Amino acid sequence: MRTTRTAPARPVLITALALTAAGSLLLTPHTAGAAPEPPVTREGPEGSALDERAARTPESAAERALTAPETPTTSDPGRGYPREQVLTPDPENPADKSIKLGLTPYHAIAPKLNALQRLGDRVSVEVAGRSAGGHRLYLVTVTAPESARQARAQERMRELIENAPASAAKSREIRAGYKAPVFFNNNIHGNEWEGTDASLKLIERLATANDAKTKDLLSRTRLYFNITANPDGRIAGTRANANGFDMNRDFVTASQPEVRVMRQIEIDKQPAVMLDLHGYVNGTLIEPTTPPHGENYEYDLFLKNSYANALGMEAAVNGLGYTPEKDGVEPAQIPFRDLEEGWDDWPPIFTPQYAAFHGTVAAHTIEIPLAVNNEEYDSLPVAELRRRSAINVDVAGAALRASLDFVQRKRTSLIADQIEVFRRGAAGAPQVPVSEETVPGVPGIGPEDVYTTDFPRAYIIPAGGTGGAQRSATAAARLVDHLIANDVRVARAARDFRLGGRTYAKGSYVVDMHQPKRGLANVLLGDGRDISDKVSVMYDISGWSLGRLWGATVRSVPSGGLAGVPLRTVEEAAPVGGVAPRGDLRLRLDDPREVAALNSLLQQGVPVRQAADGSAIVPASARAKAAVAARTYDVVFDATRLTGATPLHRLRVAAAVTPGELFALREMNFEVVPVSTAVLNAGFDWSGADVLFVSAGLNHAALNPAARAALDAFLSSGHGLVGRGATGAALNAAAGPLAAKAVQGNPDANGVVRMVNAGGPVTAGAPDHGFVYAPVWFTDLGPGVRVDRSYAGGNPLVSGHWRPLEDGSGGPADAAGRPAVISGPGAVLFGTEPLFRDHPKGEFAQVARALFTVAPADTRHR
Repeated sequence: MRTTRTAPARPVLITALALTAAGSLLLTPHTAGAAPEPPVTREGPEGSALDERAARTPESAAERALTAPETPTTSDPGRGYPREQVLTPDPENPADKSIKLGLTPYHAIAPKLNALQRLGDRVSVEVAGRSAGGHRLYLVTVTAPESARQARAQERMRELIENAPASAAKSREIRAGYKAPVFFNNNIHGNEWEGTDASLKLIERLATANDAKTKDLLSRTRLYFNITANPDGRIAGTRANANGFDMNRDFVTASQPEVRVMRQIEIDKQPAVMLDLHGYVNGTLIEPTTPPHGENYEYDLFLKNSYANALGMEAAVNGLGYTPEKDGVEPAQIPFRDLEEGWDDWPPIFTPQYAAFHGTVAAHTIEIPLAVNNEEYDSLPVAELRRRSAINVDVAGAALRASLDFVQRKRTSLIADQIEVFRRGAAGAPQVPVSEETVPGVPGIGPEDVYTTDFPRAYIIPAGGTGGAQRSATAAARLVDHLIANDVRVARAARDFRLGGRTYAKGSYVVDMHQPKRGLANVLLGDGRDISDKVSVMYDISGWSLGRLWGATVRSVPSGGLAGVPLRTVEEAAPVGGVAPRGDLRLRLDDPREVAALNSLLQQGVPVRQAADGSAIVPASARAKAAVAARTYDVVFDATRLTGATPLHRLRVAAAVTPGELFALREMNFEVVPVSTAVLNAGFDWSGADVLFVSAGLNHAALNPAARAALDAFLSSGHGLVGRGATGAALNAAAGPLAAKAVQGNPDANGVVRMVNAGGPVTAGAPDHGFVYAPVWFTDLGPGVRVDRSYAGGNPLVSGHWRPLEDGSGGPADAAGRPAVISGPGAVLFGTEPLFRDHPKGEFAQVARALFTVAPADTRHR
């Protein structure tokens, strides 16, 4: 049961919070008579709305996501406005789930945008990218017309604000003429539809209104609307996109093309204010949030503006006149004021929280009130669904309009505060802790709201060398490119240098933490913090360090100067791929790119063997093909005298896994056949599968007799099992490959943990940190069961949230020193989360090695 603390920190009634057995967070609004529904989904590997079923997403969606541009272009900043184009309509789709609700189906959006552009010279439409399902993503800009010269002046001022904030703070041109950017993001959860319709209505009004207030607004702002961030889900009526991803959890990883589009909008447009429109919480939930607050924000500036805007939205929503008795609509609530805990902004995976690192000083998730999705969509009469949707559109519209009023009133101070965010970063200035003195006008600030951090002077990412350092080279290049894609500045050393008591080689990367977006740099590279003692339960993940989880070496330099370091800013990482000129070749399988390269060679029929340490030995005769793979995947094939013992073959993996795991397997070029209890019960042909990977959606007890016999025969005939988490361990216990008892810790625990690797083919070369979500460990190991990886002693949690259960069990002390990854004849079991949401890149190779390790020796080439 999820509960609030007993001593309220706020001067108003605290909302009760509860976590159901199914993992849904129930918010009971603070007004009398409110129903404790609908639930807000908390996701995790076991028992959650997205992950309780095995992923079935098509391979084409993964291919589209993996090949989409890393940094999609949202516009040419030198062009004037309007930027009109005629959009080709999509074919009419009567199955679009929006239609039942009386809302705008996706196929009607392009014609609607064409019509809006024809209304005048204020509306511009651009295609910012495509979804995983191939649908266009529309970015609409509403502003007063601008010549090309005026647009270039706006871009020059935007760049000055970020890149020279001290000068920008003194600029009369910015104060008088810079258009405040505002970003409205809609429908990121596909079955939370109404923000799209509210935005289309607002755009239409702004396109035609001739009153002085509207003209003044559009002359002093640029309004950006992401019409639907998730067209795949809008059409299908699903929370996730075509790859099964909840994209409001993907901003640190940016694995999905829709998220990369939103990220680029944040970077290119640099909004001072943004709203992310969701559903459904009754009464309407308007952020800012409860503790814990992100420690890397300039939270004093963020809270001041977000709270002020929230008050205006609350008044506008309540002013619509809906009542609990007449309409079933409760008064709006502001979590910072009205809740004790449970609606946090600690993880930067949510859209508004991520926006704060790009200079957004007022950012909000808005949860509109009346549920029309999930069971309500299927059970309520159409008339009732449409009544609810109409109210929701009205509520969303009120929030949008109130935010425009706020921007119009506060434009000068909002831009000044955005400049101050970047100035503090560039100057290395200290953060300002929130208090009633530093954030006047916000009631109820207490010590539980104070989260700050000590930024290091720099981070160093050694580029790697030869041999054993090559894992770091491949991982370092990927990490550097990811930092740059997030608009974090990275430089490279022109010669050897010494810093913080260490000597670094020429070519090493340096992230100077005196930069405008230092907060985001620290989010991505820092260890994070153990916040287990701060709140009882976290809404979502609490640890995510790329420095610990992405496989590259990252070193923090606490203090010192960089003046003597020969640095050159880079726009991309230097390539590291290459092939030794003579002899057989060794490909270290420590990185997902190396696994992808291996699988590409196996697909071409190259005879590859596995060495005792798990690496792949490629014959000299395949040097030309290896060279192509090295260039394609940016990996290194070293010279070796090892011969390898076990032949490796192209594997076909039957996978009952989560969407993130399925995507990660395809990222590593595995051929994957999704399976589940239902698929097996329908009659599955095991002759085309080599190994089975299970983590979700496959219950041995729920199989019919024929399906159970076929599965047992598959495993007993030498085909291996890789299991992850409680579901994988349960299948192992039922089918019997490994003698071991799985112990599940606190199911709400998650974060970055210290690990001890025992070596061997599965975990050789693995980082000394891992990621857990509902951690599992193993006891009572039978003969022949090997411990490949264990939780470190003491408290293994580095950052995140991991408490014992109420009876004192299930905490990190119980896991300390316990086996986390075990293997034996025909099976490998993981108690950690090596593929979680396609995120911990440095962990991926463990799963690949496990699959190759348990594959039968007589697997045929595929």
